[in-house]
Amino acid sequence: MKKKKLLVWIGMAISAFFLYEALKGLHLKDVYQNLLHAQYWWLVPGILVYFLAVVLRTWRWHYLLRRIKGIPVKRLFPVVTIGYMGNNIYVARAGELLRAYVLKRNEGVSISASLATIIVERIFDGLVMLLFVFLTLPFVPMPLNLQRLVIFASFLFLGALFVFFVIAMSPDWTQSNYRKYVLPRLPGKIGESVDGLVERFLTGLHSLRSPVDLAMIFFTSVLVWLAETVKYWFVMHAFPFSVPFYVLMLMNGIVNLATTIPSSPGYVGTFDLPGIEVLATFGVPRVLATAYTLVLHAALWLPITALGAYYMWREQINWGKVQASLSQDEPRTL
Repeated sequence: MKKKKLLVWIGMAISAFFLYEALKGLHLKDVYQNLLHAQYWWLVPGILVYFLAVVLRTWRWHYLLRRIKGIPVKRLFPVVTIGYMGNNIYVARAGELLRAYVLKRNEGVSISASLATIIVERIFDGLVMLLFVFLTLPFVPMPLNLQRLVIFASFLFLGALFVFFVIAMSPDWTQSNYRKYVLPRLPGKIGESVDGLVERFLTGLHSLRSPVDLAMIFFTSVLVWLAETVKYWFVMHAFPFSVPFYVLMLMNGIVNLATTIPSSPGYVGTFDLPGIEVLATFGVPRVLATAYTLVLHAALWLPITALGAYYMWREQINWGKVQASLSQDEPRTL
């Protein structure tokens, strides 16, 4: 419990720092005036496009899971929205565990196997974000702090992809070395439980063994993030400024890479400061960039959180039950 509270306080402190940097030196009355005069009806097509991106995300997960269990997109969609809601309101991206728990409860897929597919999703999301950044580099005078973020993220996501690719391509070697070097050092009951988790986790990485699967996952990931960038474009029309589409691609890439930094739920500050900095680099007044980024952040957070909360209520799930289930061994799941 103390550890969880510490994580909450650390996340809040990081968010407070980023938010302070984002708003430092601004006249908040000017930001309010820009918020007051925004044409909010532009959010409607933006939100519709965003939910198209959520459907694409659901199809991608369906594709990743199909070698474990074929689950229709229609049944997976509520699970995905619950997971994204969880990421928005719980610390440490706990929505990923929540999504794995709901999938296990509804479809019998083991938590370890589904978490493996979710990690693959996140790796490809990070690679597409880096692609967006690198495609815009010829047009962008990138500040030094953003360069450092991109370099760090490149090592992080490419390194993770390499490690998981090696593990996926050699499951027998991975299992053998685990049983030779790790298992003997674990207590008996824990070792037996973890051994099963490792086996099911390797099953979840099966899609990385196929070039066709890799291409499909990457292609779908590009479509997901292009659709989300279209939402950025629609929301931009609610404010009196205009930047090229590639600038919004860059902004999308940078802010989502920045949200990998631990923060409070909803990525407060870690989303906003990088977005404002990107727009300011391209000549958008900081007051206007701030108003736009705050509205964009709210438009990304609220709809999916509300829908996910509705599905969570419909499923009669509470976080206490989820934590209790996660602390137990997984009984004979796929």
